[in-house]
Amino acid sequence: MAKLDPTKMKDWEIAEAAEDHMKTVYQLSEEMQLEKMELLPYGHYVAKIDYMSILNRLKDKPDGKYIEVTAITPTPLGEGKTTTSMGLVEGLGKIGKKVIGAIRQPSGGPTFNIKGSAAGGGLAQCIPLTDFSLGLTGDIDAITNAHNLALVALTSRLQHEFNYDDATLAKKNLKRLNIDPRNVAMGWAMDFCAQALREIIIGIGGKMDGFMMKSGFQITVSSEVMAILSVARDLADMRQRMSKIVVGYDKSGKPITAADLEVDGAMTALMAKAINPNLMQTVEGQPVLVHAGPFANIAIGQSSIIADRVGLKLADYHVTESGFGADIGFEKFWNLKCRFSGLKPHCSVIVATVRALKMHGGGPKVVPGHPLDKAYTEKNMELVEKGVENLLAHIETVKQSGISPVVCINHFYTDTDEEVALIRKRAEAIGARVAVSRHWELGGEGAKELAETVVEACEHEPRLEFLYSDDTPLRKRVELIAKNVYGADGVSYSPEAESKAKAIEADSSLSKLGTCMVKTHLSLTHDPSIKGCPKGWTLPVRDVLVYGGAGFVVPVAGAIKLMPGTASDPAFRNIDVDTKTGKVQGLF
Repeated sequence: MAKLDPTKMKDWEIAEAAEDHMKTVYQLSEEMQLEKMELLPYGHYVAKIDYMSILNRLKDKPDGKYIEVTAITPTPLGEGKTTTSMGLVEGLGKIGKKVIGAIRQPSGGPTFNIKGSAAGGGLAQCIPLTDFSLGLTGDIDAITNAHNLALVALTSRLQHEFNYDDATLAKKNLKRLNIDPRNVAMGWAMDFCAQALREIIIGIGGKMDGFMMKSGFQITVSSEVMAILSVARDLADMRQRMSKIVVGYDKSGKPITAADLEVDGAMTALMAKAINPNLMQTVEGQPVLVHAGPFANIAIGQSSIIADRVGLKLADYHVTESGFGADIGFEKFWNLKCRFSGLKPHCSVIVATVRALKMHGGGPKVVPGHPLDKAYTEKNMELVEKGVENLLAHIETVKQSGISPVVCINHFYTDTDEEVALIRKRAEAIGARVAVSRHWELGGEGAKELAETVVEACEHEPRLEFLYSDDTPLRKRVELIAKNVYGADGVSYSPEAESKAKAIEADSSLSKLGTCMVKTHLSLTHDPSIKGCPKGWTLPVRDVLVYGGAGFVVPVAGAIKLMPGTASDPAFRNIDVDTKTGKVQGLF
């Protein structure tokens, strides 16, 4: 393959060139030592793998080393966390380690909006890019359909209960559930950023057109069904969790579940293929499992427990990725995913860039689609010095968990040696290992220092200490997260949120569920405009949701939406197809 230069090529051009030389899934399967029937091909370069067969066959094999990748508070352009995950996999491969990566499947929302497809970038990408970005093997479609089927069951039942008396319902083998149309727990789902659908009215027409009521949409990746795919250990666990999804409430306030609506079995049937992880590869040919995700600001933001269990059995080093910064993605990995999986990571990689630290140090606003201010491409030690406090806060968060932190300085070719040296000095001073990585520009060769540093960090036995116990009351958990992870002085609640929190604490069936915070990813606080490492503020919780199937409650902080909006200059304007070759162009 001819040398590829990311400084002169777009990501999709690099991916397209690399795809001409990539391994088939049959080659990957042989290298991974899969049995023939464990590979479920979707063409020549993408496959699903039979997780159950692999885990049963290798149940007595010791797990490999477990590595998590997180980041500092990102700019709106991201910190290259997936790029670093792919670069680390390539770097470990370059130094002779048997390695597998696990990343999240991208949402159509960001892919067609402003953030891109989350495949990585430069010479550290997951390929084939078009398959990765545009639906893959249909997992997100399955989640959308399973989620919406629950709403179909609820709204049709509501219509029938409104139109028929109890005797007629009994003849139809239906029991009246007394659904409260003002207290439906779910919105409809679609995998685009469609702000116009956040608030809608449904059932307009006659009595056969449904019950007229307020409704709305959320983005598919915020669905509880997606969260269940992330945390389920196997199909039986998924089936049980699906039955516990709270779809709405009756007029006395009692939850109405998917099981009450007798739709849980059909929802699981829609997910029966999606539960198997997808097999892809890096630009340099290492295997990558793509499963579940993304959005740690409004969801759990993790690649699946199943993918991690498989990767740990098949490889000596397994690299998994959490969404956004350590304040939300890592915190959920630590206190939710690891609690559910029982797995203990050997180290956590915290991705940082010079440009983001300059932003946190008071640099000019970073706006997607607009050129970066020269402050981000020229040396500015003062901005880095001030901004490094954000990195230090994330290091302390990882250290609280007992997991060993490794700072990866994701090196841009405009960064200066003096700026990098300052970051290294400050991070090492509080006990973190530090590596500079040039994986975007040089691939695995540029990530060898990072790979060797991670191997060194993985030599000790893993330790893990949760921030709270299962018996800790909900509001105390939120306080611990707000103070110990976000740096807040305390927590305030809206009257509605306080009432819900008290009810959850008093309900033995809910009080021991996990806690999955909803908060902006662009700040340690609830306010995306506040950068750095702010002090003297209070976290406002405005609502508390119950995800009974996923196994956690969801305190919502700030004004964040479950359905993002499409920007004025979305990515779909640049995506097209070469009609002569059939190849998609313009993805990033």
